[in-house]
Amino acid sequence: MAGGIGSRFWPMSTSKNPKQFHDILGTGKTLIQQTYDRFIKIAPKENIFVITNKEYEALTLQQLPELNENQVIGEPMMMNTAACILYMAKKINAINPNANMIVAPSDHVILEENNFITIALNAISIAENENALITLGIKPTRPDTGYGYIQYINGEKDHKKVKTFTEKPNEELAKSFIDSGDFLWNAGIFIWTSKNILKAYEKYQSDMYQTFSTIDEFYNTEIETSKISIIYSSVHKISIDYAIMEKADNVYVIPSSFGWSDLGTWASLFENFVKDENNNAIKGKWIKAYNAKNNIIQTSKNKAVIVEGLNGYIVADTEKALLICPISQDQKVKEYVQELKLNKGEEFL
Repeated sequence: MAGGIGSRFWPMSTSKNPKQFHDILGTGKTLIQQTYDRFIKIAPKENIFVITNKEYEALTLQQLPELNENQVIGEPMMMNTAACILYMAKKINAINPNANMIVAPSDHVILEENNFITIALNAISIAENENALITLGIKPTRPDTGYGYIQYINGEKDHKKVKTFTEKPNEELAKSFIDSGDFLWNAGIFIWTSKNILKAYEKYQSDMYQTFSTIDEFYNTEIETSKISIIYSSVHKISIDYAIMEKADNVYVIPSSFGWSDLGTWASLFENFVKDENNNAIKGKWIKAYNAKNNIIQTSKNKAVIVEGLNGYIVADTEKALLICPISQDQKVKEYVQELKLNKGEEFL
């Protein structure tokens, strides 16, 4: 899934060039390229599909030249994750009704790839043999209010029965989740068979399922795109968590550890960045920091920047915008972007 704008990462991430297409960590590869390289170790390249916004189709193909045009699917509009996952399940099931599916965001960091591959292959086996809908959960390290949380029922198996999902709790609730010991961060990575996820949609989102079923004969044909454009605006805008995972009775979570971060905020980027001796995360050729610590500072390539006396700040400078904000307040960046859009339009977004 590569259609998000990543507004919490403004001004680096913009509607024209969102974060999945950036080399955020300075590895030499963008996040979507890293994601592709990860999954090519699990599935042959012809079995990898990218669903994105129509506006990003050309950019996706430019960054992933190994894929052909039929493997990059442009949504006519952003309708959250339930619609795009159902769309892809329909397409994949039409190709192979016995297919296994892994659904993953294109903009996450996974540092321990071998662990991830082992867990993913195990999850495929469980999903196939137990007719289960599997999600991967990460042991929380802090009461982060930007993540979803999964509560599970303990048991002897590697995969645990899911008890509750909670989307982005307030800080007090997040702290209680951490203290309880039976909550995980929702990594937004799902494993199931195409057959079983379609059954779940038919049962729990029957209207959406029926809408996508009206064009069953056109999936993977030349007129699929035009048919999708007609039906897409009529479906409910809802996440897969609310639409299916909170309702289904065959949902399991695998507590996992593979060096995961969704890089959803400046704070999460700061956590994953290499720091200097003053715990500053600096990306830019001409940056000098004096009496400054615990900051993340990113600038355009050819600009000289001097920072004096800051502690715990984001300084993000691009050609069109400058953000200076405490790292502790990084969840507000999305609000700033929405207000900027209302007052100044799209010019800086």
